[in-house]
Amino acid sequence: MEASKLPCSFAPFPSRPKCHFPISPARAPGHAAFRNYKHSSLISRNKSARGAIQNAAAAAAAAPVQALTEEEEETSGNSIRRRFLEFYAARGHKILPSSSLVPDDPTVLLTIAGMLQFKPVFLGKVARQVPSATTSQRCVRTNDIENVGRTSRHHTFFEMLGNFSFGDYFKKEAIKWAWELSTVEYGLPADNLWISVYEDDEETYAIWHDEIGVPADRIKKMGEEDNFWTSGATGPCGPCSEIYYDFHPERGQHSAVDLNDDTRFIEFYNLVFMQFNKKDDGSLEPLKQKNIDTGMGLERMARILQKVPNNYETDLIFPIIEKVSELANVSYARADDSTKTKLKVIGDHMRAIVYLISDGVFPSNIGRGYVVRRLIRRAVRTGRLLDIRGDENGNLEGAFLPIVAEKVIDLSSEIDPDLKSRKSRILEELKREELRFVVTLERGEKLLDEMLDDALGKAKVNNADPFLSGKDAFLLYDTYGFPVEITMEVADERGVSIDMSCFDIEMENQRRQSQAAHNTVKLTVENGSELTENIPDTEFIGYDTLYSKAVIKGLLLSGKPVVEVSQGNEVEVLLDRTPFYAESGGQIGDRGVLKVNNTAVIEIADVQKSLGNIFVHKGVIKEGIVAVGREVEAAVDAKLRQRAKVHHTATHLLQAALKKVIGQETSQAGSLVAFERLRFDFNFHRQLLDHELTKIEDLINEWIGDATALQTKVMPIADAKSAGAIAMFGEKYGEEVRVVNVPGVSMELCGGTHVSNTSEIRGFKIISEQGISSGVRRIEAVAGDAFIEYVSERDNYMKQLCSTLKVKAEEVPARVGAIMEELRMVKTEVSAARAKTAVYKASVLANKAFHVGTTTQIRVVVELMDDTDADSLKCAAEHLVDVLQDPAAIILGSFPGEDKVSLVAAFSPSVVSMGIQAGKFIGPIAKMCGGGGGGRPNFAQAGGRKPENLSSALEKAKTDLVSVLSKKAS
Repeated sequence: MEASKLPCSFAPFPSRPKCHFPISPARAPGHAAFRNYKHSSLISRNKSARGAIQNAAAAAAAAPVQALTEEEEETSGNSIRRRFLEFYAARGHKILPSSSLVPDDPTVLLTIAGMLQFKPVFLGKVARQVPSATTSQRCVRTNDIENVGRTSRHHTFFEMLGNFSFGDYFKKEAIKWAWELSTVEYGLPADNLWISVYEDDEETYAIWHDEIGVPADRIKKMGEEDNFWTSGATGPCGPCSEIYYDFHPERGQHSAVDLNDDTRFIEFYNLVFMQFNKKDDGSLEPLKQKNIDTGMGLERMARILQKVPNNYETDLIFPIIEKVSELANVSYARADDSTKTKLKVIGDHMRAIVYLISDGVFPSNIGRGYVVRRLIRRAVRTGRLLDIRGDENGNLEGAFLPIVAEKVIDLSSEIDPDLKSRKSRILEELKREELRFVVTLERGEKLLDEMLDDALGKAKVNNADPFLSGKDAFLLYDTYGFPVEITMEVADERGVSIDMSCFDIEMENQRRQSQAAHNTVKLTVENGSELTENIPDTEFIGYDTLYSKAVIKGLLLSGKPVVEVSQGNEVEVLLDRTPFYAESGGQIGDRGVLKVNNTAVIEIADVQKSLGNIFVHKGVIKEGIVAVGREVEAAVDAKLRQRAKVHHTATHLLQAALKKVIGQETSQAGSLVAFERLRFDFNFHRQLLDHELTKIEDLINEWIGDATALQTKVMPIADAKSAGAIAMFGEKYGEEVRVVNVPGVSMELCGGTHVSNTSEIRGFKIISEQGISSGVRRIEAVAGDAFIEYVSERDNYMKQLCSTLKVKAEEVPARVGAIMEELRMVKTEVSAARAKTAVYKASVLANKAFHVGTTTQIRVVVELMDDTDADSLKCAAEHLVDVLQDPAAIILGSFPGEDKVSLVAAFSPSVVSMGIQAGKFIGPIAKMCGGGGGGRPNFAQAGGRKPENLSSALEKAKTDLVSVLSKKAS
């Protein structure tokens, strides 16, 4: 159907005072937003160029900012986002905020799709709160990281605009509104839009063709791989339909057109119609509630409306790239493709890095933390390839990522104010991680360059392809901390291939040894736990009571739904209501018992939350048989609950004290509220000093003594935040939140259980403070009964110590100091005696010296010394060199302890001048003894764990030494 014949409600060119496509022929840098970033044409990298570009940037910043035209304003990224949300809000959708990049879903590492926050609703595990919703969801995906910057559309960070229906509407409305949004709201020409549908979905095809009026030659039927969405092997699924924009309609509309041709098309809107449930046998059954899940890439729509060649040159990303260009002293417009790719990589990665850190994900070597660390390291490495060294002030010791991060924050703070409030924390973490990695990078780069030079040299001699072994790549990774991703990139740049299969084998061996396999996280959106169908959310009544009657709504045996379970089995029980607290917010689950009419007893050892808000009571049936539908009496262990309450409130006081003592910028990075102790992780860059820990303890105990009554209240999250309540980064909150307030001390969003008055805590003591990862510290402490037990236990230790030392408690430090000094003096005397004995033994060994060489007579000693430690062995070797005089070569070995070997090599100056080095010589000998070592050319020490091989190792040392000395001294 011709565009002019489309139904009027779907007209592609609406008559309204909005910007319509196509916009000005100028590309995005023509926008005022870009005109103010525009560089001079300088492209050299010398110091004058740096100064000129900095002056140009300063001048541009000082110049009046040109206002955006109406056309530019309507096509800005912020406007596209706003117009999408307002469009669907006007059609009955509830606008919901983006969820955290840290999902409330154990099967997913990071938030990778807009539908993720609604997954429990789609799976039928949680009742819908609204009939339909619309969001702009921040997402991070790294599965296509190697394509970032190389293609026009791949990113690690992107925003997914979406509209969702939970049984409210279905295909007809979803398609109608998607078309209206695209052609009317955004003004895209209808003739430039192509549609894909699932090949068996005739209903969707008919809506597009018959009701919307899209010509048949612009509707492509595609197979299951492209146009059928599933949530996993089983579960909700359905066909999908996608809208593509055609940049080159002049190429025609024939049947051979390939919608996957990136040079012509970009898919910008995906409509998923969840209408089936996929069963174990692969068959499909219709869902009672049909849902809609859609996604429109914000960056992709910005590219289309701003008429730029790729997503990177939109106003969402390009200002970041311009900042990197400034630091690299290059002009993006004049840069070659390789340089542009590098600029795009940093521009992309910095968005992901900033938002991940903002959501509480900090660099580490596992899970989400490794994603951040990998992105930071790729950005730093890419910056060095652009010759970015240090900060913008020319300080080579500085960091450049925080400078780029500031631009990201400035661009995003309008739509995400939290970024601005977290700015200093984000910048500090970035600086610390970058500077730490630069040290690793420089060391690894030097070694890698040597390896690659060697590989290229061997390839040239052997007339073969250059090749780096997987073992060498693993050595860089394991010993020097050099990321394998960077090894691969650098090797690829120099045309050297790597045996990654060998690397993988080495890595797997290390994983087995360190038992680190449990740190991997599955990156797929799959079905949740296999719970029985239609289990409602559990009503939690445990804030007000520790006892209630309830009905068993489901039973799980070995993870499978069952109707009844008998005595002796471990079982998971689902109740309609419960006083048991389920583990969340760092607080562990309650313990207690479930009784069934005095005929059955279940001891509950743990309570966890499953998808949505279903409480899973885990325990063992001690008596009788339990069955679904039976009434139970649920009773929480009151003493254990009290211990948990005490530790949870103490955790709030601890965070408040930390902010007061070391600064407001510190924040929670994790916690554990257990019965016997509490653990609190927080972001800080150094170890706490003793006086700081004392001050923290004193503050908390003072607040405990104030006997302050706590206040709890449920309120809208916006009101809670405006009142100053602290929210934990990365934690997911609903529109209504529970606020726990210790007046004058602490106010936090928290769903945990707490004491009613601080006096119930009784006392607080820090047990330990230590670093657990880069920029993250951990405090372990006790409070309440655990505090009393800890103090009592330490008092008993002191009494035993006083009894043993025969002094009063206040005299213990002085007495222990005196004993330590006596011990030090004894050790000194023993060492001196051992050295004296070793020297005496060495004098005897001097008589066993033999001569090697004809021109030069070199005196050689290779002997075993019994009962000699490493220090004494060193003294003996040095003494022998002095006694025998130059030229002399000494190799000595000993057994300093059980399963230990010590070796030492000492060569006089004449021997060293012959090119024989002690450090290099002793290495292979030590290896025979299961160890290693090294040192200077004239002196080296080594150790080992195979004393049974020492004799043969010394024999080999004698043979090798005689052989090499004979050649050099003849």
